[in-house]
Amino acid sequence: MFSQDKVQAVIARYREDLSWAGELQCRATIYNKGEPPVEGAVVLPNIGRESHSYLTHIINNYSVLPEFTVFLQGSPFFHMEEGADCAVLNALILENVSRNVPFKGFAWFRMVCDQLGRPHQLCDPEKEGRWLGWGKDIPVGEVYEYLFNRPAPRKFIASAATGLFMVRRDRILIRPVEFYEKALSLIESDPHDANNTGHAFERLWQVIFNGSAAINPTNL
Repeated sequence: MFSQDKVQAVIARYREDLSWAGELQCRATIYNKGEPPVEGAVVLPNIGRESHSYLTHIINNYSVLPEFTVFLQGSPFFHMEEGADCAVLNALILENVSRNVPFKGFAWFRMVCDQLGRPHQLCDPEKEGRWLGWGKDIPVGEVYEYLFNRPAPRKFIASAATGLFMVRRDRILIRPVEFYEKALSLIESDPHDANNTGHAFERLWQVIFNGSAAINPTNL
């Protein structure tokens, strides 16, 4: 079991079964947005997808973050390597802590996209009506420019697809807390993801946590 100041998991839950979380080899904070209630969880309004939960956690714990934070959705294994379970997840966490890896995505795939998030599957007829942003592009470039106050690159390599990743404390702290507050305000301005802002963050975590102070905006 990792010590409290070494590793913490942050779980963004809607209605998923979290029975697996009891097997984690680190303490976990659960942010709950659905039913049934989860004992000991932090209750948040059902807005902003997992990005809202993650950013809320960073802002509220900015000065007391452990050495590594593991960000997870409520049902993480579907997007990991085939056959993955909590034992596999624990092993991945241990490996990356042992190697002192600053940032690591856990999905089995990476996504390469343009400033509109293309290619994407947000126009899939089978998903029509599931959220307000169905049928629209993803404002990856627009969100990047809002966050960093600089022109967006033409292409993005999303190495933390599906919002499953772990990050070292110094990579979080390279951005001032005001940066995360600005990011959260953007998420809150699109609470039901009508503009797919939450989907954009899914493609930007590797930039947010890339460790480069040179791209920090000066207008916070």
